[in-house]
Amino acid sequence: MKISKNAIWDGEEVHPWKLVEKKYPKKFNALKETLFSQANGYLGFRGTFEEGYRSSESLSMEGTYLNGFYEKTPIHYDENAFGYATHTETMLNVPDGKKISIDLDGEAFSFESGQIMAYGRELDFRTGLLTRMVTWKSSKGKTLQMKWERLVSFCCPNKAMLKISLTPLDFDGEISITSQLDGHVKNQESGADPRFGANMKGESLAILDSYYDKEDAMFLQKTIHSDLILLCAMKNRLQTCCHYEAIQNTTDRTINFKYKIQARRFMDIELEKELFYAHGPLRKKDEIVQCWKRQQLNEKESQWEFLKKEQETWLQTFWEKNDVIIDGNEKQQQGIRFNLFHLLQSTGCDGKTNVSAKGLTGEGYQGHYFWDTEIYIMPFFLYTYPAKARKLLEYRYHILPKARERARTLYRKKGALYPWRTIAGEECSSYYPAGTAQYHLNADIAYSIKKYWEATGDEDFMHQYGAEILIETARIWMYIGHFSPVKNGKFVINTVTGPDEYTAMVNNNYFTNLMASEHLDFVYHYSQRLKKKAPAVYRKLVEKIELDEKEEYMWKKASENMFFPSKNEEGILPQDEHFLEKEKWNFHDTPVDHYPLLLHYHPLEIYRHQVCKQADLVLAMFLAHNHFSVEEKTSNINYYDSITTHDSSLSTSIFSILYAETGEMNKAEILFLNNIRMDLDNLHDNTHQGIHAAAMGGSWMCIVNGFAGMRTLENKISFFPRIPESWNAFEFQLVFLNNRIKVRVSKKETRYELVEGKSIEIIHEDVCFTLTAKNSIKTMKRGG
Repeated sequence: MKISKNAIWDGEEVHPWKLVEKKYPKKFNALKETLFSQANGYLGFRGTFEEGYRSSESLSMEGTYLNGFYEKTPIHYDENAFGYATHTETMLNVPDGKKISIDLDGEAFSFESGQIMAYGRELDFRTGLLTRMVTWKSSKGKTLQMKWERLVSFCCPNKAMLKISLTPLDFDGEISITSQLDGHVKNQESGADPRFGANMKGESLAILDSYYDKEDAMFLQKTIHSDLILLCAMKNRLQTCCHYEAIQNTTDRTINFKYKIQARRFMDIELEKELFYAHGPLRKKDEIVQCWKRQQLNEKESQWEFLKKEQETWLQTFWEKNDVIIDGNEKQQQGIRFNLFHLLQSTGCDGKTNVSAKGLTGEGYQGHYFWDTEIYIMPFFLYTYPAKARKLLEYRYHILPKARERARTLYRKKGALYPWRTIAGEECSSYYPAGTAQYHLNADIAYSIKKYWEATGDEDFMHQYGAEILIETARIWMYIGHFSPVKNGKFVINTVTGPDEYTAMVNNNYFTNLMASEHLDFVYHYSQRLKKKAPAVYRKLVEKIELDEKEEYMWKKASENMFFPSKNEEGILPQDEHFLEKEKWNFHDTPVDHYPLLLHYHPLEIYRHQVCKQADLVLAMFLAHNHFSVEEKTSNINYYDSITTHDSSLSTSIFSILYAETGEMNKAEILFLNNIRMDLDNLHDNTHQGIHAAAMGGSWMCIVNGFAGMRTLENKISFFPRIPESWNAFEFQLVFLNNRIKVRVSKKETRYELVEGKSIEIIHEDVCFTLTAKNSIKTMKRGG
């Protein structure tokens, strides 16, 4: 799908707290459905119209998703080999409870019939409310005013509500409202784009039971292969002074509540529709049914106003602590709030679910979780909402048994190898060169655990979960690497793929080796610390996972003797051992419509060239910033930017951060703008498939790590602020070691204020300050 990026918001208002649309977006339907999506980390709705679309020309992708609810299907290989992934897990499109249709004297309301007299839609980030206002004149000349409202509750994860308000403006007559629970749903098929959809055909859910009475209706369903239970239910309440008749009817996969109303001019009609979704393993069927029944008994009255107020209060607290203010650029201000709102909507918080690449807004990548969470999404939650960050890491412990199974399959020894892409823990990548070969995932998880511990001091997490994950993942490096006599006894790691998926199956990928070294160093030192400070915990862990002290010694030895490719005469560090020996990609003769390259060139053609899909070595320079000089960063970021396509949505944020650090603010701001508006302006031409959750996390990192120059090392936090030319000031808050800091950067000064906590040391441009609740610190801007 190719969409003119410039036309998407032409003539529309740029609101700092909302998405606002005043024109019916016929050719942008699928794209806008993603942007106007609502979710709460558990339940997600695409922003489709409740009445649907009657014309095939109105591109639409209906979707309702539950985080962690999936079907398991076999992966078919014409040529199989030992250790290939055997099954994939696909997030399912589940029964649609949003559907509400309206008939006016026998004529169905739609945007393809009659005349739209007035239209407006907005998604408010402060309330989570999606509102649509429509004034419609039927082909018979009767005018109906409509207001559609929808929310997905952050406070009650199983619940969502809709409210429609109708007012006849110039007629008396029959209005029919049909509220439906629609089980005739299926997933999108992948087609030619390997990043989107699944190869599932037909129905994925079997009906176990159904029920309806005057107000309530319910489907109880089961997946065919993954043995998961889904309960979806609706409750309808009609309020009007007009006479009406209520009719209920069902088919094998739909339940319809129809209200025939004898409408009177200017007399309001309101329908509230409450939705309930819950899922779990088959063994918890009765528990899920009882949960629904309890909420039925507890809700005799309307829940709309209660849930709306509760949602607004909850989000007010969130924004008070986590808002990022950009003074001077309205589009970027809207962009960062849009991104943070979608990050919040996308993130599981029960320790058993995570963040899929597309959140709960679409079916790209089958709803799989990747390393994106640890490297791009975790930082926002770690430094603003640490409790949620912990839950994301607990998810990795939840699937640790599956990671152990994967390690046994490949190595038949100890350790854990996390899946490249997954939902419930199985490896779902059928293309191992860009999947299983990306061993750096183990180190990315270890890096995230290290950063969490440094920022929170949470020993309880480390004792219960973190230390075990660190040790089990560290063991894998000792299986895939070795001390090479050809490299003077250095520890080498061959036949791996780094973050750059346009360069696969290489020897000594710099990023992988560096992250592995950091991983092994940290696990060694933390195990020694655990041995001294919590010997009982250490002994219990040693017994549980059969830890040998010789292993700990080998971690230390491998870390200290890790091999790194040497820089060339121009000071360029090779992305891997032989990367600089390859011919550079011919960008000059590559047609503009041949990007992304992965859709137009065979992998072997790409692999044999110097061309990068995304940041790789540059990412290493950011994550392990203390290992590189500013001069090394400057020369390497410019070199690698010249050969990087940024076909990956993970790329621009990292380059922006490094350009800001090296003082090239113009380049930093251009890349930041591309990153922050990636979905709003559809810059990758695939936002109709769902948001780019990792890029959204990257936008926050661009501001905090890039422009504010925030870095952490052990228990120290430092800043080196710079400000984009188009901004007057920017402001954000951070949590570090149980202290909440407000940082405001303007062209003249930087101000630090302790909002919560007693005192904390901060480093501003290499000068250390102690910040307390009684003082704020202002620092005058230096050059650069």
